[in-house]
This record gives sequence, structure tokens and C-alpha cells, in this order.
Amino acid sequence: MQMKPELLGDALTRLKRAQGQLASVIESIEDGDDCAAVLTQLAAVSRALDRAGFKIVASGMRYCQQAREDGEEPPMTEQELERLFLALA
Repeated sequence: MQMKPELLGDALTRLKRAQGQLASVIESIEDGDDCAAVLTQLAAVSRALDRAGFKIVASGMRYCQQAREDGEEPPMTEQELERLFLALA
């Protein structure tokens, strides 16, 4: 299924935020910052990535449902989308 930026705006925003957070984690490690602070930042990056992934899967599900309603063959089956969703969990 092709990624459509207009359907994934929120996920893209989350990914860009995670990118900035990850850069901060790397910088903190390189600077020798406190371990607890680094791990807290890393956990935030992980949550942001999970949320972005869920947004992408949800957008894919909506897209496939709309294709079915329009009488078109969806680009992915429900089983394929379910596998993607479960891979995130």
C-alpha cells in the first residue's frame, strides 16, 4: 500500500517529534548525562514511535475500508493489516 502524506499528517508529525527526541537522547549519551534522564527520554521516543505506527495502521485500515465501500479492491487484506498491527504491539 502506498503511503499518502495527506492521510498520515499526524503520524508524520509524531515521527518528526520522535526524531528530535532521539537526537536529544544521542546528545545526552555523548555528553555523559544521567542514566535515568537518558532512559526517560528514550522511553518517550519509544512511545512516540509506537503512536506513529498505530496512526499509520489506523489510516491504512480506514483507507482499505473506504476502498471497499467504493467497490474497489483494497490494497491490503484485513489479515495483512492485522499482522502489521500486531507487529507493533
